[in-house]
Amino acid sequence: MASYLQWMSQVLKEAISLGGLPEELHDLIFKPERVISVKIPVKMDNGKVAVFEGYRVQHNSVLGPYKGGIRYHPDVTLDTDMALALGMTLKNSLANIPYGGGKGAVKVDPTKLSSRELEELSRGYVRALYKFIGPEVDIPAPDVNTNPQIMAWMVDEYSKLSGRNVPAVFTGKPPELWGNPARIYSTGFGVAILAKAAADAFMGGIEGKKVAVHGFGNVGSYAAYWLSKLGAKVIAISNIYGSVYDPNGIDVELAISKPEVINDVRAYPKGQKSNDTDVPLFVDADILVPASLENVITPEKVERVKAKLIVEGANGPTVPEAEKLLYSRKGFHAVIPDILANSGGVVMSYLEWVQNLYWFNWSEEEAREKLRIIMMDNFKRVMEAWKRLSEKNADKLVTMRDASFALSVERIYKAMKLRGQI
Repeated sequence: MASYLQWMSQVLKEAISLGGLPEELHDLIFKPERVISVKIPVKMDNGKVAVFEGYRVQHNSVLGPYKGGIRYHPDVTLDTDMALALGMTLKNSLANIPYGGGKGAVKVDPTKLSSRELEELSRGYVRALYKFIGPEVDIPAPDVNTNPQIMAWMVDEYSKLSGRNVPAVFTGKPPELWGNPARIYSTGFGVAILAKAAADAFMGGIEGKKVAVHGFGNVGSYAAYWLSKLGAKVIAISNIYGSVYDPNGIDVELAISKPEVINDVRAYPKGQKSNDTDVPLFVDADILVPASLENVITPEKVERVKAKLIVEGANGPTVPEAEKLLYSRKGFHAVIPDILANSGGVVMSYLEWVQNLYWFNWSEEEAREKLRIIMMDNFKRVMEAWKRLSEKNADKLVTMRDASFALSVERIYKAMKLRGQI
């Protein structure tokens, strides 16, 4: 886990160097502003009291309130949270939204808790952090093993402690409780919008382009759905049990309507089934969307990857050495990096927050269109930065990921300078 933190440190150093920014900026951005450790006592169903360990890393607030998810997992560590919080600082900066970065976690296996125990733990986490969070201070959201119901409990607890309704303190809430229906698919929708933008820029458009999706969970399934709506042909999908390949196209709407297919894609009634989960990586597709885990595109696998455009739905699916090999290939266009491609979730969280602050009531369609506009604007800014930095550094490879991180750090640097912090 510490290695992930070290990797993020190196990414930050390279972005600062590429952007020609002062070296001392590294320590100013890398180190979190505040790290909060809490204990959460919960009376269990057996009558005994268990004490759970929790964290909140408030990484950087130069651009606005801290923003980032809360994870429930037995293997969380503070180092991991610090790295993820730095990642949120950079992602929110690149997304051009008024947020800094944060991340929270509770060391727990939520599958071993009853619903009552889970609710008490969630409310206890809010009570422990009440003085440190708020709509203009720190706005948590769902992450690994947390969901809209948990956000509903948390916003209720915060509101009780405040003596008034405070909907803007958490995002990712149920639509029935100050959320927006577009939130559930916003990350996948954003991936699809970026894939279309990149296809328009590099491949003459998205219409008829063959797409393979590695990972048919929330992000992958909705990315596939919206890409098919935009005119692409999804030819391969996979999850932890196996894969389906159909060169004539998969009916994504049919696939996501069947719970058994969401559980195991091999239950899809058509196509070629396989127990090999990596089939989408290697089929003859124009666009590959890795939306499962980190490090799935490795140097050993690169030669078999046929796609000319990769759009990262997951965090860190492309190993750096593999990415360099991809860019060295004739006809390869780009890897649209995770920091840009999968930011739809946090952008939609921003829109939900604005709704809550001013008691707006945007429809699902209105929120989705606002998300599309922001994602498109971010893509254009990164493309411009990529061109500029590539011309400035003509003697070396500059990837779209490099340009994204450099643009993100540049925005933070300018804000720090204007505020007199550097």
